[in-house]
Amino acid sequence: MRTKDTSNALISMLAVFADAWAIWGGFILATAIRFNSGLPVPKGIPPNLWPLYLTGAGVATLLFLFIFGALDLYVRPQIGSFPNKIPRIIRGTAIGILFSAALAFATKTTPPFSTAVVGIAFLTVSLLVLIERYVLFRIEWNLARHSRRRSNVLILGTDSVAAHVKRTLSKEPMLRAQVAGFLRTDLAEPSFDVPQAEIKGTVDQLAEFLRKDDIDQVILTNSELGHDRIMEMIFLCERSLTTFNMVPDLFRIMTTSMDVQSLDDIPLLGVSRWPLDFFWNRLLKRASDIVGSLIGLIIASPVIAIASVFVKRSSPGPIFYSQERCGEDGKPFHLYKLRTMHVNAEAESGPVWTTEADPRRTRTGTFLRKSNLDELPQLWNVLKGDMSLIGPRPERPHFVEQFKDDVLHYMSRHVSKPGITGWAQINGLRGNTSIEDRIKYDLYYLENWSLAFDLKILLRTLFSHENAY
Repeated sequence: MRTKDTSNALISMLAVFADAWAIWGGFILATAIRFNSGLPVPKGIPPNLWPLYLTGAGVATLLFLFIFGALDLYVRPQIGSFPNKIPRIIRGTAIGILFSAALAFATKTTPPFSTAVVGIAFLTVSLLVLIERYVLFRIEWNLARHSRRRSNVLILGTDSVAAHVKRTLSKEPMLRAQVAGFLRTDLAEPSFDVPQAEIKGTVDQLAEFLRKDDIDQVILTNSELGHDRIMEMIFLCERSLTTFNMVPDLFRIMTTSMDVQSLDDIPLLGVSRWPLDFFWNRLLKRASDIVGSLIGLIIASPVIAIASVFVKRSSPGPIFYSQERCGEDGKPFHLYKLRTMHVNAEAESGPVWTTEADPRRTRTGTFLRKSNLDELPQLWNVLKGDMSLIGPRPERPHFVEQFKDDVLHYMSRHVSKPGITGWAQINGLRGNTSIEDRIKYDLYYLENWSLAFDLKILLRTLFSHENAY
């Protein structure tokens, strides 16, 4: 998005200087821990190593800044929450440490650089950079929140996607954007979330709006207009020096890329394999699940014990609740949770969604659901292999039978293990929310899986409580 001031450039420069101090300080701290904290020092090491390590820290800092720049960590504005940025910062630090280690050991110094310093530096640099980046993020976020909106955005479309674009722009202060209005792209009734007063006309009036209004960006949310019509809009925006963006039709169709294979001389076109279709990726994900669930159970055990007391006191019945869910390949398994409802809560109604003011919940259960603490026993499901830490949320067989014939691509979400949390859940799609939207987010996760993506979701789960009821 085009901006009309130099604030983003200044903030990027500030980030470079702040990172430089944090990285350099991390290497100095690692050196001090290794040689000045009482740890045994090998014989033959001279007493004054600081000139060598100060110089090495400076060279490593320059290398880190280049790597951070290559990972777009200095591009502004950087939208999204701070937890979203942590995996990329950690990845940049790890790459920086690897290159720094290679450079250090390739340099024939006397004495040679300490392997322990390099190992400790990964922890100290990561810690200082994360602290510095969080402080900078809070400063940047508050400055953006209290600054004047500088970019006017015109949205072409009045459907649910257009309404979602407006909500996203409104809640992201880093963009400093405001929606100037909507233009209809068809005769269909506008989405309930698009106010009638904000619909300024139709796309046929785009040229007029670009001439008389101060529009910085145009976003098209309806990709069904046809190639020629869209190209005409792009040329109109080019002539008025207005940024043009289009939301691809990923909210309505599957986003998979295509794979071409050959059967002798016959080309076969099909859906390409997903990351978790490959054995080594599945092995890597399973290993991270085992380690994560073991650590999680150790940390969560006291919390589960305390919560169990309150569950028992809140209403008669067992502490834990077991429910049949559909797992990988649609196979049923028993999911475990802390009980949050009265016993036999669905005896009269049958399987139904939980609602925001659900009378079936106990007072303790309301808190456990809101804080996601009722999900902690599912770490045992992960350790057993029924579930993964991250993945599509497992559904009850009753609802699977109901949706598999009516919702496009619904069963595709069962190609991998379900998760305690997932991409759909941290975006508020849980409870009594749109199944179609959940499927789109679940498929996006499966098509774009990586350990870094899993880490991002795991971190955002700590701050995600939307529709947790």
